Amino acid sequence: MKAANILGSVLLAAVSVQGHVVPQARDTPVNDLAPEEPSQLTALLEDARAKIIEEVTVNERKMRKRGLTPSCTVSTLRFRREYGSLSTSERLAYVNAVKCLQALPPRTPASVAPGAKSRFDDFVVTHIQQTLNIHFSGNFQPWHRWFVYQYEKALRDECGYNGSQPYWDWPKYSSAPQDSPLFNGDPYSLGGNGQYIPHEGPVIVPPPGVGGGNIPLPAGLGGGYVTTGPFANMTVNLGPVGGLEGVPAGPLGGLGYNPRGLKRDIGPAMNQRYANWTTVLTLLSQPNIDAFRHVSEGVPYTPEIGPHGGVHYLIGGDPGGDLFTSPGDPAFWVHHGQMDRVWAVWQALGSPSSTTRYTDLGSGPYAHQSWANEPPSPLTPLTEVLEMGYAAPSTTIANVMSTIGGEFCYFYL
Repeated sequence: MKAANILGSVLLAAVSVQGHVVPQARDTPVNDLAPEEPSQLTALLEDARAKIIEEVTVNERKMRKRGLTPSCTVSTLRFRREYGSLSTSERLAYVNAVKCLQALPPRTPASVAPGAKSRFDDFVVTHIQQTLNIHFSGNFQPWHRWFVYQYEKALRDECGYNGSQPYWDWPKYSSAPQDSPLFNGDPYSLGGNGQYIPHEGPVIVPPPGVGGGNIPLPAGLGGGYVTTGPFANMTVNLGPVGGLEGVPAGPLGGLGYNPRGLKRDIGPAMNQRYANWTTVLTLLSQPNIDAFRHVSEGVPYTPEIGPHGGVHYLIGGDPGGDLFTSPGDPAFWVHHGQMDRVWAVWQALGSPSSTTRYTDLGSGPYAHQSWANEPPSPLTPLTEVLEMGYAAPSTTIANVMSTIGGEFCYFYL
């Protein structure tokens, strides 16, 4: 079945939530709890991958005809893979590289963030400092694409990692994410779930100056400290900053030194609600970037929080449940690997006669320079700089819109 026909088979309705139109899947013939990828999604992913390989091949041929050396070729194209598809030795290499980054000294001056104690923390500081400027704004996807790439590059260049950044295929383990290869607590995982403690689910509260009400979410199957797997003894140094009811901010607005253990609250409720097979199919069916982002990110401070927020709160705990400090949990990076994957596939599935999906940041509430355009602000331009602080070099949005352009040469299996 052709990609256009598959996308058309995902029947959509639209609901309005506080003025935002949010596409909703209707009557999609998908078993959201099935461990295997539905055939219509498999076809879309294969089509996107074929288009990327063809584009790289054509570009390479054109450049060589002009006597130029292409920066991205079929032989240098890297494919990021799903975490569970990696061999145990590949998973262990990734885990060891993350632990290496956590052992290296920080580049962030103590005068900026005294809580930063490692290169790993450099990335957390950058995210804390920019959270309110890089979510529900026009730079959200490009910023995080560059952020994840620079993290991957640090693992490779500074810690000898030879692989690519893996991703978390959310629906694959939705019925029991705590038992998945990511969180089962074996030596090749990203550490286990938190120990189970009786508790209520988190309640999201909006940041100061941002509209919306509190949102109660279901509890996971953990809530306590992670005691199994490679990150059982991990120390969280930064945060929290805020965003959850009853959780006080750490010193210096989250940038001070606040050592504590890693907590998680993983369970199926959030996964099945916000990040199932239908979610991914619905994302890939969207006709433009504004519609795509309303599915991906939902509507701020309504129950429609989308797979982006849904999976952050699926990880939960500390620091995973704190939007600002969430990169302090190694699970952040596989989640945002998937966020980038779905965007990259959606881009590749666009019309072959148009480059709009590689140039358009939208015109809706999330296309502006402020959080959901509150307060009103200009549209985000492609020339905007993606600031990485002390974590990594900065660049512009235009340089990161394609995963096979600029410095990039990667796609997804």
